[in-house]
Amino acid sequence: MNKIENMALFVRVVKTGGLAAAGRQVGLSPASVTGRINALEQHYNARFLNRTTRKISLTSVGQRFYEGCLRVLAEIDETEALLQRDQQALCGPLRVTASSDFGRQFVAPALADFVKQHPGVIPYLFLSDGVVDLVGQGFDLGIRFGNLPDSNLIMRRLAENPRVLVASPSYLKTHGEPARPKDLEQHACLVMERLGEPLNEWYFHSAEGSERINVTPALMSNDGAIIRHWALSGVGIAYKSLWDVKHDLAAGKLATLLNDYVLSFQASDGEDAGLKIVYPSRRYVPLQVAGFIDFLKDRLSDETLLHR
Repeated sequence: MNKIENMALFVRVVKTGGLAAAGRQVGLSPASVTGRINALEQHYNARFLNRTTRKISLTSVGQRFYEGCLRVLAEIDETEALLQRDQQALCGPLRVTASSDFGRQFVAPALADFVKQHPGVIPYLFLSDGVVDLVGQGFDLGIRFGNLPDSNLIMRRLAENPRVLVASPSYLKTHGEPARPKDLEQHACLVMERLGEPLNEWYFHSAEGSERINVTPALMSNDGAIIRHWALSGVGIAYKSLWDVKHDLAAGKLATLLNDYVLSFQASDGEDAGLKIVYPSRRYVPLQVAGFIDFLKDRLSDETLLHR
């Protein structure tokens, strides 16, 4: 018998309080149990048990060995559980919410590829640039930019999220490029709206310090994908997540502006605008949810965000 099996038998002897009782549980004779315990003691050159005709008790060395066996066996059980979990087929509903632009470009394709690997998963994707009540609306997870207002949610950081000011080459050819933030007052600005309020306070910084520009909306929408579409159409300048426009920048469809001044969107106080995945606090996270979290994190880690 191997060492682990003998450790397990030793623990059973201690817990049952006798060699014969332990043997009955595993189908071994008292003589067989005695022989294996003796072999353990001989292997470690130590006496683990005080034995009388009526009872057994642990020696001081035996107590330490018993506690060590418990730890080893617990680690084995945990490792086997993890392996079994990895081998289980993922299935069941997966309700995800994400921002409009990022959701279309990154989350939707990721979900499609995830389902190819795990056809038993049934995803639902809800896109919104507003704050979604994950618990109240029954979502398993959400992908968000910026700070996390709800402390009852678990947050995992997915990636950095620089903000960029962008416009199309056609817009810049017609209207010119702003040289400093103040020049935006003379340009058509594409502004996000949230809860009825325009997000038109754009923050910048320079060697002279921070600067806030209240831009006048030329066009306004509560949908980030529409803001991006307008920028691509050449009708104005937009403040966007680099994730949302990275492919457009790579293709030359958009160009970044005022790179040395851009601070953050709607933030003057160092707000963390990073990309985060959030999910309700619960003791048990369904396998398909945990699997997609890891899948999306690995997928985004392969992306690059260089733009300058």
